[in-house]
Amino acid sequence: MTDKQLSSEHKQALAEGRAASRAVRGYLEALESHRPRRGRKRTPESIRRRLDAIERELAADVDPLARLHLIQERMDLGEEVAQLNDGVDLGSLEAEFVEVAASYSARKGISYTAWRELGVSADVLKRAGVGRRSNNA
Repeated sequence: MTDKQLSSEHKQALAEGRAASRAVRGYLEALESHRPRRGRKRTPESIRRRLDAIERELAADVDPLARLHLIQERMDLGEEVAQLNDGVDLGSLEAEFVEVAASYSARKGISYTAWRELGVSADVLKRAGVGRRSNNA
């Protein structure tokens, strides 16, 4: 079937489905990148101190394998600094998610438990209308 054969209602439904998928994906990616990690929380200052230490170690005479690991750690920390500076607006992503989560769950057969296991809070699911015992749960 080509685009010329699709009704305007069908095209609208496809566009709404794509928008819902973008909202769900954006929220889940933001949750994943902001998930609390074990141990002491890093601050921009602690990252900067570690980067300075890595530069000192790289300037010293270290074996090639240690140099490789230090370079990779420096790259990873650089990405972490960039993420800290990005300032993702989790609130707006969450609001978009809340608007589409119930219909998305129903359409795709996603259960309450699956959302919870992925890290979506019970409060967010409640506001979205995704319940534990509904057909989409």
